[in-house]
Amino acid sequence: MRIGVDARSLSEPISGIGRYTLNLLEVMALDKSHEWVLYSHRPILHGQWGMQNVTVRTWVFPKWVRGLYVPWSQFILPLWVKQDSIDLFWSPAHRLPRYLPKSIASVVTIHDLVWRHAPETMRPFSRFLDAKFMPEAIRIADQVIAVSESTERDLVSEVPEAKGKVNVVYEANSLDFVDFSKKFDKVDGEYILFVGTLEPRKNLARLIEAYSMLSESLRDKYSLVIVGGKGWGGVNLSNVIESSNVASNVKVLGYLQDNELKLLYHNAILFTMPSLYEGFGLPLLEAMSAGVPILTSNVSSMPEIAKESALYIDPYSVESISTGIKNMLMDDKLRESMSKYGLARAKQFSWDSASKETINVFYKAISSREV
Repeated sequence: MRIGVDARSLSEPISGIGRYTLNLLEVMALDKSHEWVLYSHRPILHGQWGMQNVTVRTWVFPKWVRGLYVPWSQFILPLWVKQDSIDLFWSPAHRLPRYLPKSIASVVTIHDLVWRHAPETMRPFSRFLDAKFMPEAIRIADQVIAVSESTERDLVSEVPEAKGKVNVVYEANSLDFVDFSKKFDKVDGEYILFVGTLEPRKNLARLIEAYSMLSESLRDKYSLVIVGGKGWGGVNLSNVIESSNVASNVKVLGYLQDNELKLLYHNAILFTMPSLYEGFGLPLLEAMSAGVPILTSNVSSMPEIAKESALYIDPYSVESISTGIKNMLMDDKLRESMSKYGLARAKQFSWDSASKETINVFYKAISSREV
């Protein structure tokens, strides 16, 4: 196959969808029987794409023009795809060009339906774009990939026409964990870890308030470490931390490189992810791969991914979150059991399997045109 890819997420600071796209492409491109054309409206920043079977096409225009993603994706990109004689076009992120040539098969990956299930946690413009273009992409795609059964249920409920063409392909962990003997030098003592973009859906205000409800002795023994790039929505952690009187026990480290992040995971006593909604929740898998017990929400995909490696809480209840943290910290045997299960559970996910399943979906999309 000659496969075109909307690779715009590789032109931005790496995040969940960008990591998904990068990890899958790095494995799939090793198969020299397929040719790949990566398209972006900006220069691609991530990945090594010097292979003979990979071509990169980016828009060489002034920066203010390159920022106009929607016009590029809906009008320029279809022209490039037609010129490049693409057999199949894959969008790893929710949207498809409306005017793709009808002769070209298409596949779209849907990670979540935040715009429907937690709209208040999105930027208004992003919510508008997903609400407009995602249902349309699901309808026009020959096949759809959902990253969890939870996301599959959500999208079929939203777009009933998708039933029968949705394929669940799980993500995998991209951090290689080994037995680290050293500690992360920016954090002293034992700590509870949160990893995720700092934006409303991650529920950080309730997490910090829940942490402040712990006894002073527990807070002094276990600090709360927050890692993640700055998102949107006016999430001002400094104000929340100060108002909760836990400034001396909470450390906000910002965005970290993978080597530092691996150390933090490996040495955490507990990983917490009290999100309001997740399509998959990749940090859960990273924590399981490091053998870290998990406290997470009892909604959307999180129970599906973590299973017995987590204790579940109501993300809308500060008391539920606080009680869950306390119970986990006070029960060594519970944490040990969850750690063992998490390590075993994490082995069930791999990018090799995900790449093979994704290629099979591509073949299904092309075959559906021949029926």
